[in-house]
Amino acid sequence: MARPDGMAEDCTDEGGQLLMSGIWSREQACDWYNNRPWLRGCNFMSSIDANRVEQWQELDFEEHMKVADAELKLAADTGFNTIRLVMEIAVWDAEHDSYMKHLEHYLETAWKYGISSMIVFGNDCMPPKDENWKPVKTGVQTFDWGYHGGRKYSQHGRFAQMGYHLLDEPEYEHKFYDMEAEIIDKYKDDPRVCIWDLYNEPGNSHRDSVTMPHLKKYYETAWEIRPSQPLTSGAWRDLTKGYGGLAEVEKYVLDNSDIISFHNYGDYLTNIKILRFLKTLGRPIICTEWLCRGLHNTVQEIYPLFYLEKVGCYNWGFVAGKYQTYEPWESIWADYAAGGARDFDFTKWFHDLYRPSYRPYDPHEIDLIKEVNRLADEDWAKHSQEWHGLTEWLKIAQMKGDRY
Repeated sequence: MARPDGMAEDCTDEGGQLLMSGIWSREQACDWYNNRPWLRGCNFMSSIDANRVEQWQELDFEEHMKVADAELKLAADTGFNTIRLVMEIAVWDAEHDSYMKHLEHYLETAWKYGISSMIVFGNDCMPPKDENWKPVKTGVQTFDWGYHGGRKYSQHGRFAQMGYHLLDEPEYEHKFYDMEAEIIDKYKDDPRVCIWDLYNEPGNSHRDSVTMPHLKKYYETAWEIRPSQPLTSGAWRDLTKGYGGLAEVEKYVLDNSDIISFHNYGDYLTNIKILRFLKTLGRPIICTEWLCRGLHNTVQEIYPLFYLEKVGCYNWGFVAGKYQTYEPWESIWADYAAGGARDFDFTKWFHDLYRPSYRPYDPHEIDLIKEVNRLADEDWAKHSQEWHGLTEWLKIAQMKGDRY
């Protein structure tokens, strides 16, 4: 649990063995967060990427990167200053050297437009290893039109079985931590990387108890390096009930993250209740997945809320394309077929902000986003000016030998 005095915590495992003290104090976390502009952006893949293999692999990378460049410029023109990038272990393993070059290319391209990157490693959004399961491989990627995520059978459906993860294979597990360690160590002091998101939705796909040792290993690996950027992982279940609504894996990430992150696709009141709880933890808060118009998680209500509460935010999706996250989750279709989801609005895009033409899905949304971003930039300019004035005063006071 977090210490009430705000100091960095000493961590112990289940046997009481002392682990390294790698967690920032609350003061350190808040100082980091308050000394940068309001973080706002999106989860990013270019519109011609069918999946993350296509995003990172050698095949046709330059063609894909040209599209990514244009869309990152569009993100900057929208007023976004950060993106969330999910790593792909299959490409790192099969094409290691080119993968690392491509990551560098992505970071540099985003940075030239004033955009920092959040890097994501682990991920529990996985389908089961059933008759529809296929191994992830580099090469030509196929996709299905009309399905969220570009696949008829994907992690977005309803499954009774546990999702399958290569982390479960003892001979492969170490590669995940090797990739994490290599990338964090390389960019541990690089301003182009703003946050390390160690594990996406831990415990999803019925993986709670199986994920816990992996999750701890991800944190321990990052603590050994202790980058200058904060570490986090997102809680994603019912945060409106506080700790009572969370599984042990989510309690772990709330207790062991430098900054608090969460996912929520619920309505305005749901987000109010979530923020009411998360603020009691005394750390900066970032929503790393939001925007689901059909579930009443809208730009018009949620984006201004995050700005006013100074909650950093990354909506899901940017330009509509092969990944098709404007389509509903398969679980929504299943619920509707079973007589549920009657409040879901199928007339609206699920995620994404821009059409393939780079015109807005809804121009009124983009107008609002740009105006809120303008206000946030004014806030930052004022803060920077005040901070500069204070530091100059302190310099003069020190020169005069004044006490302050």
